[in-house]
Amino acid sequence: MNRFYVTTPIYYVNDVPHIGHAYTTVLADVLARLHRLFGIPTWFLTGTDEHGQKVQQAARAAGIEPREQADRTVVRFQELWRKLQITHDDFIRTTEARHVRAVRAVLQDLYDRGEIYQAEYDGWYDVSSETFVTERDLDLAEGEEPIGRPNIIRVRETNYFFRMSRYQEWLVEYIESHPDFIRPDFRRNETLGFLRTRPLGDLCISRPKNRLSWGIELPFDPAYVCYVWFDALLNYITAIGYPHDPATFAKWWPASLQLIGKDILTTHTVYWPTMLKALGLPLPRTVFAHGWWLMGNTKMSKSLGNVVNPMDMIERHGVDAFRYFLISEMVLGQDASFSEEAFERRYNSDLANDLGNLVSRLATMLSRYHHGRWPAPAGAPTDGPELVVWQAAQDAVAGMERALTTYELDRAVAGAITAIRAINRYLEQRAPWNLARHAHERERLHTTLYTAGECLRVAASLLHPVMPGRIAELRRAFGLSETPAPEELRQWGVLPVHAPVQLTGPLFPRIEDRGHAQASAGTGPSESARTAPAPAAQGGLVSIEEFSKIQLRTARVVAAEPVPGTNKLLKLEIDLGSERRTIVAGIAQHYQPADLIGRTIVVVANLAPANIRGVESRGMLLAASSGSSLRLLTVDGDLPPGSPIR
Repeated sequence: MNRFYVTTPIYYVNDVPHIGHAYTTVLADVLARLHRLFGIPTWFLTGTDEHGQKVQQAARAAGIEPREQADRTVVRFQELWRKLQITHDDFIRTTEARHVRAVRAVLQDLYDRGEIYQAEYDGWYDVSSETFVTERDLDLAEGEEPIGRPNIIRVRETNYFFRMSRYQEWLVEYIESHPDFIRPDFRRNETLGFLRTRPLGDLCISRPKNRLSWGIELPFDPAYVCYVWFDALLNYITAIGYPHDPATFAKWWPASLQLIGKDILTTHTVYWPTMLKALGLPLPRTVFAHGWWLMGNTKMSKSLGNVVNPMDMIERHGVDAFRYFLISEMVLGQDASFSEEAFERRYNSDLANDLGNLVSRLATMLSRYHHGRWPAPAGAPTDGPELVVWQAAQDAVAGMERALTTYELDRAVAGAITAIRAINRYLEQRAPWNLARHAHERERLHTTLYTAGECLRVAASLLHPVMPGRIAELRRAFGLSETPAPEELRQWGVLPVHAPVQLTGPLFPRIEDRGHAQASAGTGPSESARTAPAPAAQGGLVSIEEFSKIQLRTARVVAAEPVPGTNKLLKLEIDLGSERRTIVAGIAQHYQPADLIGRTIVVVANLAPANIRGVESRGMLLAASSGSSLRLLTVDGDLPPGSPIR
């Protein structure tokens, strides 16, 4: 791939932006940033659709002129894009002179070549979508009236039509022979089904000024303005120079990816390709229709009052967390359900626990074991755990690179988080807290810390397109430039040896759950670090039946922090495989919170809940003590969380 041109739909200025607008634009931005990350020249276009009946109606309702309606509303999109850190190369408004001039040139060209003609239309018109519709479209019997549908009106008027019908057979053949043109596949089949089951009519591309004056005037008949969809679709080529700047146009067209919502599939996979064919221009490589954000199983709708305001989410949780949720939660092409609970769950799991705690843990160990600076490693990984964890980071790079063509961003992001978890396992395996006790292990300790840092640098760089603000902050703290260079992803030894690591505060502070204990709460020992009570039995012996009642499981520590008001207790969040719990343990005088994260411990999983210093705790970790020394019980080798102890 030698260049990448990505577009969003241009958004109507009849109302304020919502989560659907934000999702499409963040998605395009992540893909644009991702291509830049891999060194691919990129152009990213978005903008606003400012003509048509809806805008004219919104302006009339507000008592203002349509141009003022557009000027007032466009700033809300521009403000949101700034908040969301959108890096578009161009923002086009269809009221701009460059677009108006180009649209008029296209209309005149098509009219001169007989692709546009004048005729009388007598039929139904859908005011809400601003389209002429047939009785078949409305599912009406011949002569039947659309009762109870005030948006459908009868229209009889002379208009201008684009000869779209002549391209029906060609379009079917093109879609069949170019499987990547419409994605996902089921949307491709939807368009093919539409084209195979009904004759394609000609497209009305004008509106008489006595009915609609807010639009681009036809160059060959000043009594008419251009139909808003015909005008709007052309923005994808007028913004890059068509037809007046052929050099720039040739540089970027055809588009690599045109992102749309599934509700505008027909306009982009029937109207748009036939328009391009009539102009003698190549079609975009891919038109990708993504799904809707739902509340439960219901589409977000202003009339239902369930629309999520992106500005509110950003204020509460930050831009990067909002962007991360949008990209990681939706499988591109499918619908996804939005809820505060789902947002908090993913944030706490992926960002606060996995990424945030790893960063804090590594920074703490560097401060404790190497004066807060990057140590010099023995060399690049060649074998052993160092090679394994470096390979995990490189696997994440390969997965992200695949997303350049598959667009499976949720899987690519999950791959980066998987690499981060592998770094936590690596630290647990190498146990730098033990290496630091022995002078002869100094080289291995330095190699461990540097290896963990290098792998974290790579994994974090892959998340930079999704969370540019926080990842830039992390890179600055690591002594790096804010934006990763393409060659860094596969290069070892980028972290500057002996440079200070200057991280202040948690990267992603945990969101506390509302009205209940964190995660799935668990039981832990009291302040005296109680041990599991032994079942009573004659002579102090325990029968196998009694012992079998105790469920011992492996658990991975994903978060740790002191319990306020005590210097003995730590609150741990543990992963038991099928669930997460909170336990309280009296080990604060023996372990620092950062030293515990990522460790696999042994817990009693079926202990009755207990409330310890206001924290409900379910479960108890096992530890051995001798005099003033206490050590956690762990397992030999790498077992998944929740494995039974037999």
